[in-house]
Amino acid sequence: MCLNIERRIFTDNLKGKIMQNTVNQSILPYTAKINELNHLEIGGCDTVELVKKYGTPLYVYDEDSIKTCCRQYKDAFSSYDDVEILYASKAFMTRAVCKIMKDEGLGLDVVSGGEIYTAMNSGFSMQKCYFNGNNKTFQELELALYCNVGKITVDNFYELELLDKIAKEQGKTVDILLRITPGIECHTHEYIKTGQIDSKFGFDLPQLDEAVLKVKTDYTNLSLKGLHAHIGSQVFEKDVYADLIGIIAEQYSKIREKYSLEFSEINIGGGIGVKHTEEDDPPSIYEIAGIITSSLKENIAKYGLGKLKLALEPGRSIICNSGITLYKAGSYKQVTEGRKYIAVDGGMADNPRPSMYQAKYTALIANKASTEAEETVTIAGRYCESGDILIENISLPVITAGDIICIPATGAYNYSMASHYNRVPKPAAIIVHNGHSDVIIKRESYQDLISFDVIPERLAKSDCSCI
Repeated sequence: MCLNIERRIFTDNLKGKIMQNTVNQSILPYTAKINELNHLEIGGCDTVELVKKYGTPLYVYDEDSIKTCCRQYKDAFSSYDDVEILYASKAFMTRAVCKIMKDEGLGLDVVSGGEIYTAMNSGFSMQKCYFNGNNKTFQELELALYCNVGKITVDNFYELELLDKIAKEQGKTVDILLRITPGIECHTHEYIKTGQIDSKFGFDLPQLDEAVLKVKTDYTNLSLKGLHAHIGSQVFEKDVYADLIGIIAEQYSKIREKYSLEFSEINIGGGIGVKHTEEDDPPSIYEIAGIITSSLKENIAKYGLGKLKLALEPGRSIICNSGITLYKAGSYKQVTEGRKYIAVDGGMADNPRPSMYQAKYTALIANKASTEAEETVTIAGRYCESGDILIENISLPVITAGDIICIPATGAYNYSMASHYNRVPKPAAIIVHNGHSDVIIKRESYQDLISFDVIPERLAKSDCSCI
C-alpha cells in the first residue's frame, strides 16, 4: 500500500493566497517521501535505518511538521489583534516538545503537577501556561501559584474555595477563568465530548451566576478574567465554534449588566480534528480560524464588548500528524475460512486508542513503501487481550516476519496514554530533522520496570516456601 503523500492545495480566503493543506489534513508528516530503496523516509531519515538504530516499537516525530503547524496556527489567526495559542500538552509532552513550543512562541495548556514541573524544568515561561483540570489537588495548586502560572481555569465551587485559600496563604492574587459547559454536543466519540451539559467538566450555565458572585464578593484573592469552554476533541464540524463564541459572548453581556464586570479574555479550548485515514476530511486550520475570528468580531460588536484576548488550546492538531509509530511484524495466523492476523511487537499498551475509543488508523510497510497491496490482513498487538487490535481488515503488500509496519498519525495521546501492561517497557521516542535523529524519550529497560518496586522487609527476610 502506498499512502497518498501529495499535498492538496486550497485558497486561503482570508488573505487570498495559495496555501498547502495544513498539517492536520495530512496523514503522514510533511517531510514523508519514498526513497530509491522503496523505503519510507521521514525528516530525511530512512525509517528502516531508524529501526536498526533505535529498535521497535518506535515513536518518530518530524520536527518540521510540528514547527510548520505552529506557524500555520499563528498565521491563520494573525487577522485578530490579540491571540494566545496554547499547546495542549496532554497530547504529548516532553522537555524537547516544550522547547519547540517555546521557540515557536506558543504557550502551554497544562493539566497536572507533572506537566507543570516538565514545563518549569524545560525553562518555559510559566506566565505563558494555563492550568486546566476538573480535580486539581492542593499540592498542584500550591505548585502552580509558587511558579506563577499565568492563569488557572477553575472548574467547580470546591476549587474556587480551595484556590482562594491557597492564594491568601501565599499572599497572591490569582488570575482565573471559569470553565463552563456550554451545552454544545459535537459529533465525536462519547469519551472525548466535553461541551455537553452532562459533563464532569466546568460549571453548568445555571451555576455560573453563583460562581461569578462568589468570586466578586467572597474570594478576594481571585481575579476573574473571563470564561473558558471546550466542546471536545477530534471535531470536524466548523460552525460549532461560532455557536460556542456566541454563547460565551451572551454570557459576558449578561454578567456585565448584572455584576458590572468587564472581561478581558475568552478561551475556546481546542479540539480541531485530524486526518487518521483517507476517509477523514478535517477542516484546515485556516478555515477554522476564519470562522472563529469572524464570529468573535461579530459578537464583540453585537454585544458592545470591550477588547477581548482570544486564547485557544490545540494539541492533537499540532502533534498528531507530525508523528508515526514503527513496529516490527512477527507471527501471523490464518483463520480457517477467516481473516489473517499479523502480530506486531507493540499494541494497546503503546496505542490504547483503538481499544479505548475505537479509533481508526491506516498503515504502510516502511520497507516496501510503494509496493502494491496483495492481501487483506488485521494488524494485532502482542498483548494478552483479544481486543488488542490496531487495525482491522487493511489491504497491504504480503508481510513477512521482520517487515517494518508504519502507522501514521500516532503523535497524539499514544505515548501520553501508554502503560506497562504485561510488564512491557515503554518504547523510545525520537525526533528527526534534515537527516538527523535524536532521542527525546529513552527506551525503557527491564531494570526501569522494577526500579519503583519495593519488597517489604518482612517479605525479604522470609525464607518460607509456599506449599
